[in-house]
Amino acid sequence: MTVFYTIETFVDPAQAAELFQRSGLRRPVEDLDRIRRMFENANLIICAWDEERLVGVARALTDFSYCCYLSDLAVDPEYQRNGIGKELVRRVKEAIGEESMLLLLAAPTAEGYYPHLGFEKVDNGWQLPRRR
Repeated sequence: MTVFYTIETFVDPAQAAELFQRSGLRRPVEDLDRIRRMFENANLIICAWDEERLVGVARALTDFSYCCYLSDLAVDPEYQRNGIGKELVRRVKEAIGEESMLLLLAAPTAEGYYPHLGFEKVDNGWQLPRRR
């Protein structure tokens, strides 16, 4: 297994949906138009590839100056426990610089993973949930 990393401006929606489905990340994988818009409107996308197979992705929204929201971090289960998620987060942090904070909402099954990467739990967040 030789994994390489790229910064992308766009990811094929079908590839992204397949990765989300394989990784167990709950996203609207049946709606490829919505997946397409998710990636078109992100301004930081870092991918992990094994040849032409998308095996990991970090999709973020950032101003590169103060804050960054890591909206997706997904790694194919066949490739987990190989440091890919950690490397994707490292590359996001490198891209946004030291002035930006990195924020994410963890899936319940992944809550124990993020402290391992140096994330601190925050209790002062609020949300207006999606309507669909």
